[in-house]
Amino acid sequence: MEYFVQQLINGVALGSIYGLIAIGYTMVYGIIGMINFAHGDIFMVGAFVALITFLVLVAIGVTALPLALFLVLLVAMALTALYGWTVERIAYRPLRRSFRLAPLISAIGMSIILQNYVQIAQGARVKPLPPLITGGYTLFESNDFAVQLSNVQILIIWLTFTLMIAFSWMIAKTRLGRDMRACEQDARMASLVGVDTDRTISLTFVIGAALAAVAGMMYLLYYGVADFYIGFIAGVKAFTAAVLGGIGSLPGAMLGGLLIGLIETFWSAYFSVEYKDVAAFAVLIVVLIFLPTGILGRPEIEKV
Repeated sequence: MEYFVQQLINGVALGSIYGLIAIGYTMVYGIIGMINFAHGDIFMVGAFVALITFLVLVAIGVTALPLALFLVLLVAMALTALYGWTVERIAYRPLRRSFRLAPLISAIGMSIILQNYVQIAQGARVKPLPPLITGGYTLFESNDFAVQLSNVQILIIWLTFTLMIAFSWMIAKTRLGRDMRACEQDARMASLVGVDTDRTISLTFVIGAALAAVAGMMYLLYYGVADFYIGFIAGVKAFTAAVLGGIGSLPGAMLGGLLIGLIETFWSAYFSVEYKDVAAFAVLIVVLIFLPTGILGRPEIEKV
């Protein structure tokens, strides 16, 4: 029982990271109906920006850890959001009215460009980061096994669900949120009633990239490493999470991220770790057989 609870905590922390990345996928798909396959590499860029920012703050003498982490979070979100805006302007906006495969191919090309750009700029070696947030709590102990909840896990889970609540409020209550929902329903009609669709789509990419930067920083704090390839792996997992939860649904993206994290963690704990990815995709296939739109997805209604 103790081992099960420990893996449950680990899975929720990992799934929270996947969920933040998956939100970016589902936002873009919900508004323009296309998958941003460069989003995983935006997450990778966010992790590197957070790492470089922290090293710069240490070099200039910022030693207070809460202040340093807050500044790292702000800088990572701002600079990574700029990357997301650039991807939209270069890879999507010129091809928005082209045939449907054109933006997809462009996004894959942008993913390759970002990977190689970071590989050239930062090198191909893994970049380590010493543990910054240490300590934690022992929830209970039995049979010589202690169930631990670390402080970094608490931070990841708290920050993820806080952002999820804030973002859901923004979608439901603000002008930008109403514009996003209008573009999701019918972008052409939204533009006819005064919605600036170009601005709304650009801000969607910016917000998704900012959330990916938070996920990148959390990944860096949790695992203590970053390299140019983490965006591909995490991007595929997050895309799987978005499809599993229901592409286009924000709660579905977070639910899918949690499920993928739990599946990976429990499979690695009780079975062979080499097949954890196989298990995650097998569950995705089974769910899509019975629920083609995902767990919380809505069936797409064709407009005539």
